[in-house]
This record gives sequence, C-alpha cells and structure tokens, in this order.
Amino acid sequence: MFMQEPDSLENLELPLQIYVSFDKVFSYFEKYALQKDHPYYESAKLMVKEFKNHPELIEGFNDFSLFEKYQKQIDFLLEPLFPEPLLLNEIKAASVPFVFTSFKFSTRFENILNNAGDDYGFKIRNLEENEMYLHACVMILGYCYGYHIDLKRPFFFDIPDKISGTTKHYRVAFNGDFSEIIPTKNAPKITEEDYKLLLDNFDDIEVWKEKFPPNSYIFKGFGIMNLFDVTADETLSSLRDNLLRQDENLLVDMQQNLREFYNIKDLKLGFSIFDAINTKLCKTSVKNSDSLILSNEAEISCNNDYFCQGIVNKVFHNHELITISDVEKYGESTDRNPFYKNLKSKGIQSIILIPIKATENNDLALLEIASPRAYELNSVTQDKLKDIIPVFEAAVKRSSEERQNILEATIQEHYTTIHPTVKWRFYEAAEKYHKDKFQSDENPKLDDIVFENVCPLFGQSDIKGSSLARNTAIKNDLVVQLSLAVEVLEKACEKENLPIYEELMFRVEEYLLRVKKGLKAGDEIGIIDFLKREIYPVFNHAKRMDIELEKVVEMYMDRLDKNLHVVYEQRKAYEESVTILNENLANYLDKKQEEAQAMFPHYFERYKTDGVEFNMYIGQSLVHNKKYDPLYLYNLRLWQLQMMCEMENVAHKLKDDLDHKLEIASLILVHSNPLSIKFRMDEKKFDVDGAYNIRYEIIKKRIDKAHIKGTNERLTVPGKIAIVYSQDKDAKEYRKYIKYLQAKKLLGKVEKLELEDLQGVLGLKALRVEVIYKTDFNEKTTMTIDQLIEDIKA
Repeated sequence: MFMQEPDSLENLELPLQIYVSFDKVFSYFEKYALQKDHPYYESAKLMVKEFKNHPELIEGFNDFSLFEKYQKQIDFLLEPLFPEPLLLNEIKAASVPFVFTSFKFSTRFENILNNAGDDYGFKIRNLEENEMYLHACVMILGYCYGYHIDLKRPFFFDIPDKISGTTKHYRVAFNGDFSEIIPTKNAPKITEEDYKLLLDNFDDIEVWKEKFPPNSYIFKGFGIMNLFDVTADETLSSLRDNLLRQDENLLVDMQQNLREFYNIKDLKLGFSIFDAINTKLCKTSVKNSDSLILSNEAEISCNNDYFCQGIVNKVFHNHELITISDVEKYGESTDRNPFYKNLKSKGIQSIILIPIKATENNDLALLEIASPRAYELNSVTQDKLKDIIPVFEAAVKRSSEERQNILEATIQEHYTTIHPTVKWRFYEAAEKYHKDKFQSDENPKLDDIVFENVCPLFGQSDIKGSSLARNTAIKNDLVVQLSLAVEVLEKACEKENLPIYEELMFRVEEYLLRVKKGLKAGDEIGIIDFLKREIYPVFNHAKRMDIELEKVVEMYMDRLDKNLHVVYEQRKAYEESVTILNENLANYLDKKQEEAQAMFPHYFERYKTDGVEFNMYIGQSLVHNKKYDPLYLYNLRLWQLQMMCEMENVAHKLKDDLDHKLEIASLILVHSNPLSIKFRMDEKKFDVDGAYNIRYEIIKKRIDKAHIKGTNERLTVPGKIAIVYSQDKDAKEYRKYIKYLQAKKLLGKVEKLELEDLQGVLGLKALRVEVIYKTDFNEKTTMTIDQLIEDIKA
C-alpha cells in the first residue's frame, strides 16, 4: 500500500481521538446485499462476508500499521470511490483528516508524489498547530451541536515537479461524508453562552481548549481528499503580491512565478523602459536586474538599426505584444540584425515582448519573457498571458504614479516648497476649493492664506566684502585675457609685418591699462564684445597663415572657459569658495532647524545669496493642534543667537580650506510687534501683509548697510554679531541671552550702538557682541535646543 504522512505533525494536539473506520462505506454494501436487483448485489454479499471477519475495520482503529495488514480489503472496499476510468484524471486520496495521513491514491496523485522526489514531506502550506485545533473544534460545533461557523480557510500543498524543475500548487477539498464525531464522557456540553464566548475569543486558544479539552471527542471514519491544480491562479496571486511588494528581489520572484506558470524551469524575465521623448530603450532601475533585449550598453536608440521595422512599429508605435517563436528564423529574415545577435549571444531562442503604457506621453515598460528553446514560447503561450497582463498594467500604472508623486514631492521640496508647519492650511484651502467646485460653484476661488499675529525673527550671515572680491576677480581675469591677446598679436607682428596688428595691439593695451586702474559698469561686456568683433577674426587669419601662430592662438583659446568663452580662473575660484561656504552654512542651519521645529512648529524659510539669510515666524495662527505660549518665542530667540554663534564658527573653521579666505558678518533683527504674513500667489512665497508691516521688510533690506551714528563704520563686521532693535525692552531681553552665552564661552564683549537713520526708518539701535571662535569646534557636539532649555531651567 502506498501511504503518505506529513513530517510536521508528529506531536499534533487535537480535541479528537482519531479512529479510522470504514463503517459508513460498509453500511452501503450491507444495503446492496439485501437488494437482489441491485448491480452490486453479488459483490456486496462477498464484501459483507469478508468484512465480518475483520470487525476492527468497521469498529475503528488508531494503529496506522493496520493499513498495510488490510491493504487488500481496504482497496476492495474503496474501489467504487476510485473508478478506474478516472484514475489518471482525478487527483484523489483516501485520507485521515487533521493528521493528513493518506492511504489510497488515484494514479495521477501517485505520479505527482513520485515526481516530487524522495525529500518531499507532504507539507501543508502555512499550517499552525493551533489553527488545526480550532478547525477540529469548529467541526465538532457543527456536527454535534448545530452551531455552524464559516471557517473555510483553504489548505494548499506546494509540490515540486523534479521533471519540469518547477513547483505546482494544489488546493485541497475534503469530503467528510464517511465520518462521524462522538463526544466522550469527558466532553463538556456546549451551551449557547459557550458558543458566544468562543465567537468573541477566536484568537485565545486556551478558551477553546477549556471548552474542547484534548481527546474529549472521537473521530470515527475517514475522508476523501481531492486536489485541484491552481498553479495558474496562485501564480497570478503571487505576481500581484510581488508587484505590490516592490523590493530588490522583485524580478527574481516574478521570474519564478512565470516559470511555474509556463512550466519552464529555465525561463528568463527582463524589464526595460522605452523613453518616448528621446526614443531610447533603457535598463530598469530594479536592483540586480538586466534587460534581456539590450546589449551591454545601458540604452539604445529604438530604430531600424537595432530592431527590425516590424518590432519598431508593433511594439514601440502600436504598443502590441509580439512573439518570436524561433530566433534563428527571425535572424534569417532580418539579415541577422543587432537585436538577433544579442538574443543569440544570450542563448535565447524564443521570446515574448509585452509593451505596457507607463505614462500619458507614451513611455513604455517593456516586459521580456524568454526561453532557450525555439517554439517553447509561441502565439499559444502568448494567449495565456491575457489574465496576467492586467496585473502588470496595474502595477506599472501604480509605479508610474508613485514615481510621479516622488518627482512632484522633490520639486515641491526643492523648488516650490511649502513649509510643513503651514501645509495644513493649504490643504484646508484646497479641500474647500474642490468642495465648492463639486457643488457646482461656477467660479470657485482659492482662499487667501493669511496668518495673523505672528512674531518675526530675521537673521543673516553675509559674506563680507563679496562685491569687492568678485570685482577684483573679474578684473584679474580680464587682465590675464587681454595680456594673452597682446602676446598673440606680438607673435603675429613678428611673422607678418602688418600695421593692423600694431593698431589692434595698441587698442588692447589701452583696455588693459583701463582695467588695471579699476572696472566700471559695462567695461567687461564692452571688452568681450571688442575681442569677438575685431580680435578673433584676426586670430583666425593668423592660424591659417602659420603653424607656429596656430599654436599660440590655440594656447590663448585653451585658457578660455568652454561655456563662457572668457578667462574664468579667479572668478571660478571665488565662486567655488562662496558656494562651499554657502552650502556649509545652509546645511548646518537646516540641520539645527529640525531641532528647533521639535520645540514648537514655526514657519522657516532660508535663502542663499553671498551668504545665508533666513526668516522665521512663530505664533498660534500657524498651528492648529498645539497651544502657543510666548515662552516658545523667547526660546526661539535664544536658539537663534546661539545658532548664529555656531555658524560663525563653521565659517571660521572653513576659511583656511578655501581658495579665497572668506569671512562672514552676522546680524539679527528684533521686531517685537506681531504682524501678519500672506502667501503671494504670483510669487509663490509668503510676505508681510499690511501697510504698517511693510516697514519691517524695508528695515530687513537696508539694515546690513547701516553705519554707526556719527561714524563711517559699518554695523556688520566679521567676528561680531549685530542685534538690531528699536525698543529698550528687547535690548534687556537679549542682554540676558548674551550673558548666558558669555558664561558658555561663546560670546565676548558687548557694544551698545546707535545707528544712523535709514531712508524711511528712524531710531534704530544695536547691540554688537564679539564671537569667541573655538579652536576645537565640532558641528556634531554643539549644544542641542533641548540642552539649551534644560540649562535655562537650571
């Protein structure tokens, strides 16, 4: 007798004692043996006589070794349940439920298990011991007490096929008509209250074991287990799951799915992307994946030089599937084009190309399914993809939308950002707009985004002397360029004595003297225009006249920037120094801002010019789920002052590493009166709202040029932080912060200053405090805002 037992249920606990009995089948034969006109009458009499000699087959047994002893009798008894015409079609077995021990199989089922290999253990997929206990309890409830619970969780077997090298998936249907359940004297009677308690405690196995103690019921009989091949359905389901998962093993898992679907153990899967705008085919960004149809290059042009016209038209223009069932035959018809050669080099003999529209501008995701054997993939196998393609289309669409969302989020973050603190208000306005639009408002309008009664904070770290340094760099580059032009003209005079060379040289030297004395507005443009219009045509003539002159002219041209066509050496060094300093200051500020936001959400915006400047606004109207207190404003002001000290140290530490030794001058503007800010739709940014509040913006734009009253000294100087205010109470507040930071050895001496009146702004004052630079300054070990607040509390 062929028997199959799972290797994972040796110590399975159940509320049932399992006894195998053929009583219910035997009862049919007893009935047939009393009906002389029944077709089974004679065989039924023999069966009854035989089985009365073996009462344990009817009364039941739990010693499974008896299966072998009574193999002949059991086969004889169950023969009507396994009709010979269906043995090669049905996947059927007589089985003991819950322990999944099977003892009689259809021929097809036996063949499937033989092909599975000796190491296959007849395992039920994802089966847990507690789950089987619950299934047994539910069966008892229905059979013995009439409480029917729908717990139809299907069981599956995943059985390998050693011949094809794939795994087949089978769903189990169990027929329990040949069994019964009998309560023992130890079985508690289940009441309606017990039933309701069980319904509310499905996940509590102890409650179920209390109502159905182990071995408290007797299962008597056997079952018929039918298996149905659901490999195609499982492949579809698994593909959906894998496409939703989208991790780095995606392609490998999908390839295995399709191998099982097509029963091809060495099937290959690839992806590529068709860029409709640039008409290029590119490899995907899925980790560890390659396109099957591309060569070693990352991208190719989709034209007749690589593909044949048929593939270009059908796949890339009409977006239709195409199958090449015989690659060699395709090669003959296309004069062995590059596409054929690439397939041949990869051992591909048949392939299906599936274009899936990814975007509205006709970008395609190209799915590539290939086999190393001709005709293994063909128009018939292509037709089987009808149920799978919609899954890929949905996944590609979702992936494209996700990518679009990521791109839009990146654009918003880096180009048209809306600060997270105030984003809630924009959502409110957008929801109202769409609600009005949905309710048939002909002309819905977006609400103005205004935040009232917010307290502003402004700070800047300006690169000192940036205009002068930039002009000096421009002047020096022009001196070099004009000097090089003079050298070329001198060489030309030596080779060809033409008066025009001397006249041009005279004019170039005039420009050179003028530049050395100092640049004026428009000088640079005028000089470059002169060189292009009158000097370069002469250079072209000189190049054609003499090889030596050609080399001299080429040396001149090599000194010019390839894009700007001017000498761009000192300016480049200066701009790179400015960029490095700006990036370091901005990155440090952004990192510290994250800490400040954690204290209390506030609006923050930062700009990079020749240095860094930033605006902050804090107040109740900016948040909708937190309670604002003025204490948060005081904390933010102290944080700003400390952070400006640290940014001074960042710049000071970086100075020696720059080509140009840049320094910054820092400023804080204090404004005590709350104001309103409004989002300007035309400029896509916030600005102060109201005529009175405009004064604040005027001060911001002009304050860094202010002088100390009665002197020519600028307020902002390197090594000091200027704190500008108009009310004495603000100075009193900031003196406390300065005193605290002096105790931390971050700040030094303080000056109290009056400022000259600015146009439209009178009566401003300032505290200017010295910054103490740390020789061991480390950005990673600076004081956090939490530490700052704890220090203040102490």
